[in-house]
Amino acid sequence: QVQLQESGPGLVKPSQTLSLTCTVSGASITTGKYYWSWIRQPPGKRLEWIAYIGYNGERDYNPFLKSRASISRDTSKNQFTLQLSSVKPEDTATYYCALTNGVVVVMPQRLDDYNSWGQGTQVTVSA
Repeated sequence: QVQLQESGPGLVKPSQTLSLTCTVSGASITTGKYYWSWIRQPPGKRLEWIAYIGYNGERDYNPFLKSRASISRDTSKNQFTLQLSSVKPEDTATYYCALTNGVVVVMPQRLDDYNSWGQGTQVTVSA
């Protein structure tokens, strides 16, 4: 069973860069056809896909966040990381890392649109 665990700061000041790490166990992040995503859910709003990085290192971003988001991976640690620059209060959300097998889900309706997901980490952007 694949398990994912998010880690990162709970509070970030506006204009700073948010950095979140997802630690994966139970499977290698280079496993064929596995796609690793970051998604978020602001309070009272729907899930929003941010970015993915694939088993082969390919990556893509939500066009609305592309200018500020960067996804990367460390295969030696079996981790992948999201950086979101110039954060604003509107970036306040619960952030999740998630796995899909064979496809990339870019318009999630629910968390179980993904095969596995972490418990989520609350990030608040405030001075």
